[in-house]
Amino acid sequence: MTESSGATHQKYQRLIAAAQRNTAPIVAVVHPCEHSALEGAVDAARLGLITPILVGPVAEIRQVATDAGLDIATLPIEDSEHSRASAQRAVELVRAGKAEALMKGSLHTDELMGAVVKSDGGLRTLRRLSHCFVMDVPGHADPLIITDAAINIFPTLAEKIDILQNAIDLAQILGITPVRVAILSAVETVNPKIPSTIEAAALCKMADRGQITGAILDGPLALDNAISLEAAAIKHLISPVAGCANVVLVPDLEAGNMLAKSLTFLAGADAAGIVLGARVPVILTSRADSVHARLASCAVASLIAASRRADARKAIA
Repeated sequence: MTESSGATHQKYQRLIAAAQRNTAPIVAVVHPCEHSALEGAVDAARLGLITPILVGPVAEIRQVATDAGLDIATLPIEDSEHSRASAQRAVELVRAGKAEALMKGSLHTDELMGAVVKSDGGLRTLRRLSHCFVMDVPGHADPLIITDAAINIFPTLAEKIDILQNAIDLAQILGITPVRVAILSAVETVNPKIPSTIEAAALCKMADRGQITGAILDGPLALDNAISLEAAAIKHLISPVAGCANVVLVPDLEAGNMLAKSLTFLAGADAAGIVLGARVPVILTSRADSVHARLASCAVASLIAASRRADARKAIA
């Protein structure tokens, strides 16, 4: 499960190349009133990953573009008064069928997600919303999906079913096969004193009974046993997942956030972020993201949008 140092970002390049073969989805870019937020949208549009609609105060967006030397002359702008109004207007564009995805600009995540999850006029579905990091980790051959590190703080067992199914569906869309899910804990044995191990065992049995579909599950697994064949062999773990997981379900947001940021800042990984479970994918970026991570986030959203278009065509046929 290794790659040469010269192959860094190859996983993201493959995602971007796959997305470029599809029609670029129309994306409502919410309140891009800061340099990196606007630049990310412009770069993604230039590469054919998205067709952006900028949503925010027109004068402020144009001033940011001027200061940053960005050409937005051909990009439509939906005027709004402030960040909350931007989020609401972007959601309205989706509900009206004028946008296939949302992209976070320079507003707080809570403001954007608040508009998405509104019971009246939001973008909820029957599936619980959850976040996935699609990680490009140097030295790791495949993309690594980590969930949930940004939305659900202490998810229940019932909520983890949706979180897990969202991640599995994403992995399939990204062409990851087979999807191998490690349900993480601190140990690889079921321990009644560690609730996450009990939940891991329950989730695996749910998969056996067809309540969770599309992947091979194993857990509880400690992180080393999930991603290192050597560590799994030392522990004498015989499993189709141990040592080669490409999706990891963390016990809670704190664990997921620390894992993703440790990989980013200690191992030089990039983290593309996407929210699933709403009517459309929501691209979450931060000012700390690399250019590669921003573009990969857009590529992931593009692939999801293309998959949904294909499903809609099949339903009509």
